[in-house]
Formats: sequence, C-alpha cells, structure tokens
Amino acid sequence: MAKAKTKRKAASGKAKTHRAKKAPVRGRAASTKKTAARRSTQKAAPKPKATLGPAVEKAAKHFAGLVQKQLDRVGRMKHDEGWTDYAKLSPIIIGVCGGDGIGPMISAQAQRVLEYLLSVERATGKVTFRTIEGLTIERRAKVRKPIPDDVLVELKKCHVILKGPTTTPRKGDPWPNIESANVAMRKELDLFANVRPVKVPEHRIDWIFFRENTEDLYALGSEGLEIGKDLAVDFKIITRPGSERIVRAAFEHARKAGRTRVTVVTKANVVKTTDGLFLRTAQEIAKEYPGIECDDWYIDIMTAKLVDPKRRTQFQVLVLPNLYGDILTDEAAEFQGGVGTAGAANIGKRYAMFEAIHGSAPRMVDEGRADYADPCSMIRGGAMLLSHIGYPEKARKLEMALDICGQYEKRLVMTGRDTGATGAAFSDYVMDTLADPGLEQRWREYVG
Repeated sequence: MAKAKTKRKAASGKAKTHRAKKAPVRGRAASTKKTAARRSTQKAAPKPKATLGPAVEKAAKHFAGLVQKQLDRVGRMKHDEGWTDYAKLSPIIIGVCGGDGIGPMISAQAQRVLEYLLSVERATGKVTFRTIEGLTIERRAKVRKPIPDDVLVELKKCHVILKGPTTTPRKGDPWPNIESANVAMRKELDLFANVRPVKVPEHRIDWIFFRENTEDLYALGSEGLEIGKDLAVDFKIITRPGSERIVRAAFEHARKAGRTRVTVVTKANVVKTTDGLFLRTAQEIAKEYPGIECDDWYIDIMTAKLVDPKRRTQFQVLVLPNLYGDILTDEAAEFQGGVGTAGAANIGKRYAMFEAIHGSAPRMVDEGRADYADPCSMIRGGAMLLSHIGYPEKARKLEMALDICGQYEKRLVMTGRDTGATGAAFSDYVMDTLADPGLEQRWREYVG
C-alpha cells in the first residue's frame, strides 16, 4: 500500500512537473500573441494628418470661391435670354463713354461722324446719343472698382455703347490692383463675342476674328495669388457653354456671309484641359454646319501663317479663346495699318459695345499731343455699331471712306504729333469723303 501510494504520488508529482513545464510555454505564446496584436493595432491606427500651411489653406479657400462663382455663371449662361431686336426699339440709345487718356478725344470724333451719318434718325427720334462720364482711371482708383456703380447704372440704360480706351493698372503702377474696365464691362454686360474684322483688298486679306470675351486668363486676371515670395499662380477658365456660344456665333456669321471656312485656334496639344475643351466643343458644333469647312491651328504656328503670303489668303473666319484672340488680332491689324486703324465689337444678346483695339496712350496726354491722336480705330468701331443696330449700308459707306482716307488717298497723314493732322481734321476729311456722291466709284478705283 505504501509503495502504491508512493507510486501515485510520484506519478502525480511527475504529472504536476509535466504540467508545470508546459505552463510557462503556453504563457509565453499568449504573451507573444497579445504583443503582436497590440503592435498590429498600433500600426493600423491612422496617423494624424499633416496640417496645410496657412498660405496653402488660404489659396485653397480662394480657389474654392472662384470655382463656385464660375459654376454659378455656367448656370446663368444656360438660361440666356434672346437677342435684342433693334428694329423694334425706338429710340435706340447709343451711349458714348470716353474712358481716359486719349479716349475722350477720339470718342468725340467718332461720335461726330456717327451723328453726321445718323442725322435723319436723330431728327426723327429713332436714335439718340448719351454721354457717360466717370470711367477714368482716377475715378476707378478712388472707388477701387473697375467700373464705378453709378457709371454701370448709366451704361445699362443704353442699348449700345461707343467706348474709348481705358487704362488698366499693372504691377508696379501707382494705381490699386483693380480689374480692367474692359474685362469688367464684358462680364457685367455679358459681351461674350469680341468681333474684329481686318480687310486689305490688295493683299486679298478678308479676315474676321471671333474672340471669346468673358473667359480664359483675362476673366480672373486680378484674382491670381502670390504664395510666399517664390510662387505666383493665375487661373485660366474655359467653360462648355461659353465655348459653345462663341463658336456658334462664328459659324452663324460664316453661314450668313457666305463664307466657307472657320478656323479654330488653340494650344490644345499643350494646354490640354481648357484649350482641349474649347477645341472639342468647336469640333462638335462644326458637324451642324456641313457646308462649312472647319480646321484647327495652334496659336504659335498661326501667328506665323498670318504673315505667310501663300497661306494667309486662305483664312476667312477665325474663332479662338480670349488671350490668343487679343494677340492674333493685334498682329492682323498691322496689315491694315496698325492697331490705330482697327475697331472691335463686343457683342452680347442684350447689350453691345464698340471700341478701338488700342490702349489709352496716357503718354500722349502727358506730352500735350492728345489732339493729334488718330481716331480711325474708334470710327471703325462706329461702323460696326451702325451695322449691328440695323444700318449696314451706312456702315459700308463709312468703311469705304475710311479705306480711302486712311489707306489709299491719304490726303491727311496722322503722326500722333504736330507734324501730322489732328483727329478733328481727319474726321472732317472722312465726312467730306462720305458726302461725295461718287464715293463707291472712288473706292473701287483703289481696290480694283
């Protein structure tokens, strides 16, 4: 019995010893698993996000605000009202807004010529002129707005506007950073189509440019950001509705004028998103006009082809975004005698504004030469105004008179100084030419 008990105790002791040896192993395994689990949990926990720097956060907030404004604008464009019917208006109100620099001088001369051509319509009350003051750089700087509120109210009371050049402040100027008055007016009145014709019959040049007027880099030109000392950012805006309406305006003009080619100008191979959208939109709309050829060129090679005698005569209607249009039309105007000879129309569905394509030339004013400023560009803008409000024959006569006076006969020469004629003398010359009953024959003798 004693031996049996001893054996059981021994066995029991062995068992305990066996269990005791295994217990620490199980404990280490459990501990290892728990540690691994903790480590796994620690790895899975999300790390705190790095906060953006104050400059980047400010830029992001600014950009979000710009995007929202543009989306709101897209919504408004999709519900555009119909076009103004000038035949139903009485009177048609023509606002004359001189601007600044040489603007008031050349605007006054253009108004004289228009009043001469519209003398009957003025007498019968069909047309009336209004003078709008206050769009000078001094006034705009004082109120820190591109268009003072009271001026904008007066502009909106008119149906069409003849506008003189205005000064746009640039970096380093003494003026505050306010938006271009031109850009602001185009946006406020939704003047989406900048139309610029260039004709030089002896070189067989007959171009008309449809430049989108309310988008691209110009639309947000005063909304750029400087982030620190080393980074500056500007914003380029292209929308589908904005592209559609300018492209359609170009094709509609081609159809009505019997033109057979529309050329789209972009840099879509490099500026793929915005210029790409403009080009794709144009290609889609072109399908609706099967009788009109549509081709596309990049802006860099296009500037070269305009001066290529073999190629340039093939272009007819050109449609392009805002910045490229500004560059290319200034180049094109040189064929016609320079930017001082070319006018521009800024057309929307409700309002329209007509102007010279050059700047305000404040230096001429500072040097006492403003009376010698060439009004030809403003008067050409006036010819486009006449055509737009329903007097195409008067516009045609004015274009012929300008061709004779400025390109062919040149009885008076404008030099911008007292070595040449004054703007008033040139306007008299134009009106004398308009009074010639043989005007068209005289013109044809020059153009062949």
